Amino acid sequence: MASTIVVGTDGSPTASEAVRQAAELARVLGARLHIVNAYRPASVDATVGVLAATGPTLDPVGLDRDLREQAEHTLERALSVAGTDLDLQAHTRAGSAADVILRVAEEENADIIVVGNKGMAGARRFLLGSVPNRVAHQARCNVMIVRTA
Repeated sequence: MASTIVVGTDGSPTASEAVRQAAELARVLGARLHIVNAYRPASVDATVGVLAATGPTLDPVGLDRDLREQAEHTLERALSVAGTDLDLQAHTRAGSAADVILRVAEEENADIIVVGNKGMAGARRFLLGSVPNRVAHQARCNVMIVRTA
């Protein structure tokens, strides 16, 4: 029996469907649901590029704060999709989506990771791998890939 489920969200409609289905699974199983959102911090390379374009007024610390706040807002919306009748925990972390989902799943000793079936398409997917693909191949627990569209 599964007692811990992890689901990632980026706020998209397909991710919201994955959250909805993960929440339903958590209800049926009586499991705790961890909803995860990752954000990419302002990198040195990006900061240098923006500085060259905008001048020295860029505030990398403020940019990171804004990115984190956007991620937290995305999690708030996901929590409302999941509902209030569950044992929920939200996680906002810096890093790539797949890495953050896998890290939280490992930390929380997840039984199941739920991901949507929509990821990057075309050449980017071939070169970089989609989030569902990376999670499915690297997870140390079961992975449920839900059809989101």
